[in-house]
Amino acid sequence: MRYLNFHAVVLLMVTFCSCNTGDPATQKADVIVYGGTSAAVIAAVEVVQSGRSVIMVSPDTHLGGLSSGGLGFTDTGNKETIGGLSREFYHRVWQHYHDPAAWKWQKHSEYGNKGQGTPAMDGKNRTMWIFEPHVAEKVFEDLIAENNITVYRDEWLNRESGVTMKDGKIESLTTLSGKTFEGGVFIDATYEGDLMASAGVDYHVGREACSVYGEQWNGVQAGVFHHGHYFNAKIDPYLVPGDPASGLLPNISSEKPEPNCSGDHKIQAYCFRLCMSNHPDNRVPFPKPEAYDSLQYELLIRVFDSGWREWFTKFDMIPNRKTDTNNHGPFSSDYIGMNYDYPEASYEQRKQIVKAHENYQKGLLYFVSNDKRVPEDVRDEMKNWGLAKDEFTDNGNWPHQLYIREARRMIGEYVTTENDVLGKHEVPSPVGMGSYTMDSHNVQRYVTEEGSVQNEGDIGVHPHHPYQISYGSIVPKAGTCSNLLVPVCVASSHIAYGSIRMEPVFMILGQSAATAAVLALDGKMAVQDVPYNQLEKALKEREQVLRLEK
Repeated sequence: MRYLNFHAVVLLMVTFCSCNTGDPATQKADVIVYGGTSAAVIAAVEVVQSGRSVIMVSPDTHLGGLSSGGLGFTDTGNKETIGGLSREFYHRVWQHYHDPAAWKWQKHSEYGNKGQGTPAMDGKNRTMWIFEPHVAEKVFEDLIAENNITVYRDEWLNRESGVTMKDGKIESLTTLSGKTFEGGVFIDATYEGDLMASAGVDYHVGREACSVYGEQWNGVQAGVFHHGHYFNAKIDPYLVPGDPASGLLPNISSEKPEPNCSGDHKIQAYCFRLCMSNHPDNRVPFPKPEAYDSLQYELLIRVFDSGWREWFTKFDMIPNRKTDTNNHGPFSSDYIGMNYDYPEASYEQRKQIVKAHENYQKGLLYFVSNDKRVPEDVRDEMKNWGLAKDEFTDNGNWPHQLYIREARRMIGEYVTTENDVLGKHEVPSPVGMGSYTMDSHNVQRYVTEEGSVQNEGDIGVHPHHPYQISYGSIVPKAGTCSNLLVPVCVASSHIAYGSIRMEPVFMILGQSAATAAVLALDGKMAVQDVPYNQLEKALKEREQVLRLEK
């Protein structure tokens, strides 16, 4: 692609090393990228290819976040909005599958080539949008190796005292291991926004009231059902059906939802995106988790008993007879209501929340595969499936990354809202585009006034046209921190984030953030002061897509 060829000369001129400041525990680079997500990798690559030094400080051992963590059935939206290094990633995936040797467990001709609204393999544009986790991870690792990027893995920000600030700028970050990283500009590319929060940048957790930004689809949305992830039959919520005194089944809230459009601090549900296989030689049985309790899944039996049979609907096929398996229906892999504390939790608390999600989801698979109360036709079909033996081999074939659909969201120079997504007004200083549905998974499970169980929070509103994302949504408000960019926990409302939070968009914004970081360094200016005409020119040179003709 033209973009990478353009930078080939630059690569020869750059010295790819971090500069030791004298203290062996201190490393220095022009830009410090904190995170191991897809956005983090792309940001680091862009810094190097723009002629500056970079260090990646990654809490993760495996790079790529959800893109290499099971989400292989890419949420593309309109793929014409995906340019620059984000598109280069999907081009490299295409190159992998263009090789017949990539098709180990099935013939290429046997693959259905189905993606989300687009062919999985687009020969005309030489892109591949559907892929196996290990393939994505290899692409990210290749990008790191080719650009000689220094990566410190399993390095966790000291969130209590690890950010040193001076005159409204981050001077350094220190990890729990005692390593310190100094830089001119910092990029927080984590799903949680820990560096952003530790630097004192304003942010929000949860759903805003509709009145905050003049929106329709934010806040509580009880009785609004867009995706089919709701109970369409009256299902009894009590341990003993018909007896409220017996107590509620597990994970049903006893609290009533606040009035619709009210704000709260609850967040949409998380799950693991599982890679399963139905090839007899490449599957392992679903394991029985520790502390397995079949009562956790009693509600699913009642759903099955109501006649519901959509259990296999989101076993989306990726190459080599594998899946990207996602939540589907009223009771599925989303662990609804069990993640509210995650964004602000300590590392140890987060670890416990992640483990609880793992146990819940492993238990769900074991239950559906083995419990005699599950309809026989479902159990028989489940016998054909197991975890993919050749994926996540160092983690019991289980994904490394929980799907953090939403955590903190910055309150920056410009907050993107549903009004931007729906094209109701002009967006200033665009640095990328989105196009996916404003997609919020369920937030809570409760008991209705009629005494049946119901889910709340699942919203899907499709934008009329691809929309622009403002530079102001990836920089903090002026006066808070002048050398930080945030391409993942961007400034947006809850419902707008439901569209922005797609992996291709994170990569787009990661590259735009890095481009702006280099311009800020070159001009010795705050990131908020980068002239947009310069940034726009640089982004267009990098083949970023900033607007589409309607």
